[in-house]
Amino acid sequence: MTTLKFRRSILFLSFISLFLVFSACDEDEGFTPPTPDNTPSKVYFFNAVNGADLAGYIEFSPNDDNTVDAEIVLSGTEPGNTHPAAIRANSAVEGGDITVELEAIEGATGRSLTTLSNFNYEQILTLDNYVSVQLSESDQTVVAQADIGTNELSGESKEYALALRDNSGTTGALLLEQRNSGETLATITLDSVQNLTDGASHPAHIHNNTALETGGIAFTFTPVSGTTGMSMTHIATLDDGTAITYEQLLDFDGYVNVHESMENLATLIVQGDIGANELTGDEVTYPLMTQDVDGIMGEATFEKRQNGETVATLSLEGTPEGGEHPAHIHFNTAAEGGGVAVSFTPVNGTTGMSMTNIAATDDGTAITYDSLLNYDGYINVHLSAEDLATIVAQGDMGQNALTGETITYVLDSVAMPDIKGEAIFSQRNNGTTLVELTLQNTIEGGTHPAHIHANTAAEGGGIVIDLNDVDGTTGMSRTQVAAFDDGTPVTYEGLLDYDGYINVHISDDDLPTIVAQGDIGANALTGNSVTYNLGEVAGSGVSGTATFAERKDGSSRVTLVLSGTPTDGNHPARIHFNSVEEKGNVAIELSNVSGASGISQTSVMAQNNNVTISYDELIQFDGHINVHPSPDDLTTIVAQGDIGANAPE
Repeated sequence: MTTLKFRRSILFLSFISLFLVFSACDEDEGFTPPTPDNTPSKVYFFNAVNGADLAGYIEFSPNDDNTVDAEIVLSGTEPGNTHPAAIRANSAVEGGDITVELEAIEGATGRSLTTLSNFNYEQILTLDNYVSVQLSESDQTVVAQADIGTNELSGESKEYALALRDNSGTTGALLLEQRNSGETLATITLDSVQNLTDGASHPAHIHNNTALETGGIAFTFTPVSGTTGMSMTHIATLDDGTAITYEQLLDFDGYVNVHESMENLATLIVQGDIGANELTGDEVTYPLMTQDVDGIMGEATFEKRQNGETVATLSLEGTPEGGEHPAHIHFNTAAEGGGVAVSFTPVNGTTGMSMTNIAATDDGTAITYDSLLNYDGYINVHLSAEDLATIVAQGDMGQNALTGETITYVLDSVAMPDIKGEAIFSQRNNGTTLVELTLQNTIEGGTHPAHIHANTAAEGGGIVIDLNDVDGTTGMSRTQVAAFDDGTPVTYEGLLDYDGYINVHISDDDLPTIVAQGDIGANALTGNSVTYNLGEVAGSGVSGTATFAERKDGSSRVTLVLSGTPTDGNHPARIHFNSVEEKGNVAIELSNVSGASGISQTSVMAQNNNVTISYDELIQFDGHINVHPSPDDLTTIVAQGDIGANAPE
């Protein structure tokens, strides 16, 4: 359907064409171009109505004797016809009685000229009037009209979208246009007229509050025509008589409903928030992840209104038909847990949807969209009002939302070869960290304490951060980390550079038994490594490898893996200067190799003389490794191999 704006554009273009034609005509034919710009005058353009195909304008020009010439120029008129014209009270959409009769327009020329003596030029500009043109002397149907004076549109306008409701198949828009008086012309245009009923009349109103909250009628529009899909209304006061300007409408706490009929007001065709409740376009979306019920997940979208309040929309998939799922914003992170701060409209299980207007927390404290973006909270969606303990979807929000920055550390098996996994560190908006441990083959029903320790796993160190226990049934642990156990704050970036490692223990009663372990932060491995062979010496039957792996901080993890070591053995190992053939003094002490496992791990940052040595320097070192049978016998060598610069190609 052609909108009012489009019609006016067409009329303007038609007038320009008409003006060019008139300008090209001889003045003897009775056509005079509009008054030049340097002559005081005011031009108002006509809108064609009731199916007429007319375009033109009325121009008011002052005379020296304080009278005013009112000249009408129209295109589309027909010879032999005359069109009565008049200045009428009020605006065109309101209608009004004739104030001044104008000279009828001759169809042959499309013109009329009236000299007005009851208005001066300045008064014309302040009239609350409009000009009407009728079809003929015998048919008073209005075919063209133009608002004049204070009813003229200022050029300021605001359009609000009207979304379909109740499966109407129709959408539309409300256009508010400011008049010179500060009052408003409101035009409703529905863009799917084929879904309306020809001849029907659809009531329309501005209601108080938001569409989500609902409220009583504040203003009644002219009903929308089912034939044209349009309604035009002059707004100067609300239904209770309170004056309201265009500017005030732009700040009004309201929404628009267009109804099916007076007999069926409950069925809505379209609806849309307006004024202070309009959405700004600013929005943020938080994922809601599956929790206690498989297959239910979704997202929460927060949208900002002009007044700073928030539309919160929860969209879930997998909810049961007919179910109703309470949902809330809770204090703190999901890993910490916390009480209810804001209650949402429950999620409809059939649609998976919930929409809520948020202006305050449940205790009445005002809260804005911008405040929610920094809120220390998380969202829970529960199975039912009777079973709040079962959480079907959950997600951190506000300052606790994840930025997408993550790092994963490997947790290797230690005492139990089947238990292994990973630790994922995820950055929050506030710079703190969500630490998630995920282990395989943990003990059903068991509880596995976990901690971040100081230093490398090879060195060992005290507990600096207690992590939540790993659930043996799920293999999962989630912990909010904002500080060390001593209260010192630590950020995500700080943890990425921390000199530490993670231990997961078998139980609270057996902390010495470690089931999984991994270096983190500065001690994490970069992925760069070199492996050297260690051959048996003098028929010892002991051989294996030495792997030098680079850490993030540039130091090295040296891992010896030997076969053939006795179960009760304890084998000193060292890096010596020079090659095996040349021999040399001890340069770096390595951790003893356990005979039972055949493994030794050492964090190497410096030589025995405290001269620092990096991974890059170590893999170029002029040295070799010796492994001895016991601390009491350092002269006998059971395995040996060249490293660094001496390693074979």
